[in-house]
Amino acid sequence: MTAKQLESLFNALRRFPDVEAVNLQAYDATDKLLLQMAASDHILPETNAVVIGDRYGALTLGALVGTGVGHVRVNQDLYTGRLALQRNAEAAGLQGRFSSHELGAELLEGANLVLMQLPKSLAELEENADAVARYAAPDAVLLAGGRIKHMSLGMNKVLDRYFSSVQPQLARQKSRVLVASNPKPVSSEPPYPVVEQLQELGITVCAHGAAFSGARLDIGTRYLLTFLDRMPEARRVVDLGCGTGILATMFARHQPEASLVASDQSAAAVASAIATAAANGLESRISVIHDDALSTFEAGSADLVLLNPPFHLGASVHAGAALKMFEAAARVLAPGGELWTVYNSHLQYRPTLERLIGPTVEEGRNPKFTVTRSRRG
Repeated sequence: MTAKQLESLFNALRRFPDVEAVNLQAYDATDKLLLQMAASDHILPETNAVVIGDRYGALTLGALVGTGVGHVRVNQDLYTGRLALQRNAEAAGLQGRFSSHELGAELLEGANLVLMQLPKSLAELEENADAVARYAAPDAVLLAGGRIKHMSLGMNKVLDRYFSSVQPQLARQKSRVLVASNPKPVSSEPPYPVVEQLQELGITVCAHGAAFSGARLDIGTRYLLTFLDRMPEARRVVDLGCGTGILATMFARHQPEASLVASDQSAAAVASAIATAAANGLESRISVIHDDALSTFEAGSADLVLLNPPFHLGASVHAGAALKMFEAAARVLAPGGELWTVYNSHLQYRPTLERLIGPTVEEGRNPKFTVTRSRRG
């Protein structure tokens, strides 16, 4: 495939069902650089290729048409990314030439080339690097690329722990690739999920590498938890964007009669929340679902929604994710149901909550956060 053809493929990619906007692309220069390096230096007829961290299909589909690879195994953390890859593959006529897997042996067994978009967190990178060293072929080469402004020396150090050779390549178009090879022996047990005791809450928290805030208590969640006593009694409760499941766990303990569903678009968060619920003996009361903005939930099916929304989309500060979650809560809440949400005060979401859900009151504010209660009309 020529550079022009690859550019045509990339320009046809969509982020949908993720948030779409003029300033949000479905690919970046790192995708191109990784594919160019793979095609020029690492692809052979017998290459067994795996992609980790593909956002919307650029790496997977680009590898299929631009490098001569016949089939690609791919791991994506985000539910939206998985759906976007499927839709983009159908549009490009490439469905059936890739398979999706969770991070582990099924994904990586026998792989000798792994292409990876460097994740934001070092914890996620460590879990990924351990998986490659643990399950891929002994001669596996990992090409890990990122935008220079988001890369750090800590990433090199993480890869150094799992590979005998880590070689940074020359930067191109503000992106750089780290070439890691010769996987080192790994410990008997994977380093994730991390299991921590949160003494201030009296619960156990489990966290995979990509889960937001790890096994720590996010300060926004901490503030929202101080309002548990004010929240109404509810039978059908949803923890939207559940992360490691701390909100769901604490609410389940506070209201023993409630039935809870925790939902997150991150597969790592879902696995973490499942483990957290089990660690606290609540697996029979908390269901955890991998979903995007409650897309699989019936309208009017919840009495109460708890939400600590993100204010980033990838590396970009963007309100789109929160707005999408507010719209989801509006659809899923039954008449008279309530959304309790915490957000950075400067974001001033209250007028939006009034418009999308209904009457909204400020329940509390501290120097950083605001907690509101919105009632569905």
